[in-house]
Amino acid sequence: MFPNLDPEIVKQDFPIFKRKVYGKPLTYLDNAATTQKPRQVVDAIREFYQSYNANIHRGVYRLSIEATEAFENSRAKVAKFINAKDSEVVFTKNATEALNLVAYSWGLSNLKEGDRIVLTEMEHHSNIVPWQLVSKYTGVVVDYIPIDEEGLLVCEELDRLLSLEPKVVSITHVSNVLGTINDVKEIVAKAHKVGALTVVDAAQSVPHMHVDVKELDCDFLAFSGHKALGPLGVGVLYGKRDLLKEMSPFLGGGDMISRVWLSGAEWNELPWKFEAGTSSVADVIGLGAAIDYLNSIGMSRIRSHEVKLTMYALRRLSELKDLKVYGPKNLDKRSAVISFNLSNIHPHDLATILDEEGIAIRAGHHCAMPLMTKLGVAATARASFYLYNSENDVDILMEGLNKAGRIFKI
Repeated sequence: MFPNLDPEIVKQDFPIFKRKVYGKPLTYLDNAATTQKPRQVVDAIREFYQSYNANIHRGVYRLSIEATEAFENSRAKVAKFINAKDSEVVFTKNATEALNLVAYSWGLSNLKEGDRIVLTEMEHHSNIVPWQLVSKYTGVVVDYIPIDEEGLLVCEELDRLLSLEPKVVSITHVSNVLGTINDVKEIVAKAHKVGALTVVDAAQSVPHMHVDVKELDCDFLAFSGHKALGPLGVGVLYGKRDLLKEMSPFLGGGDMISRVWLSGAEWNELPWKFEAGTSSVADVIGLGAAIDYLNSIGMSRIRSHEVKLTMYALRRLSELKDLKVYGPKNLDKRSAVISFNLSNIHPHDLATILDEEGIAIRAGHHCAMPLMTKLGVAATARASFYLYNSENDVDILMEGLNKAGRIFKI
């Protein structure tokens, strides 16, 4: 356990920070897109491929048994991390696939024309497009809770839409653009009172704060491994056991069946019913190592560090008179994500100038085009922080922004 979260010490566990970009140290501020990987995760993946690479569940030989044990141990770690049962944790390719799984396996079987689905204006495309497709196939109506000027949900509109008794309320826990932290526990409770199923996109929350699915009481929750120090290629769907048990499989093939005849098939037990084919075994094992790493530091410690760092970053950014920041002013309602625009500089031009200084930020619509329309912009620049970022990284960002200002003479 780290006595205090010292990002400079933490950074030593991440091999990528030894490299230079254009001869300058890497300042990585694109953690909302993906996080860097500690050597413990890299070593776990390497160890699998070097020492016990085998397919899981099917083999009775030693390597397969070891691979299966490591794979299922990772499931147990994930389940404990979010306070779920092992059988309620389904491994997917990413959070997007997890949300699609719910939309197709539950939505297509339980929704009909005239039913309503409630989303928000701040959703990532991953929590909009699947429901739009379900709407196309079933005729359901998709409603959106609007946001106010500060980037917070308009509570009166939430209550109004809930009074229409929607069948599904699917919301992001934390906005990947605004950094807004939604009160998911309260929204879930209100949704359940009108009989709605609840889905939470937790891709931006699980890696940064303590998330307890039993406390939230959500029916489904999705997140990605690669945003939580884990490898690319693995995501997690949590679902209440009774719901998962009733649902049909999303994909068909090997491993998700118990018996197959020429005339039909019988499904495997949970959670394997939803894990067709060969899983990304190494990535799941890597995710388990990432969970171990996060636990060694402590999620409350990570959240506290990010709040302080975000406060410092907002204060420094306020020094730039022509810079506009989007999102809540209250740090209790904001994560370590800061989207902004600097004068009339296009975000892509800004990101290119910063890249020359070794600074990695994101520029664009961030897979949230409806939100960009709401904000009245085509794109924003976005800096997002994590446990290995420090005030020094913010200072370097400021130097880069000042350089951009000089180039564009603002």
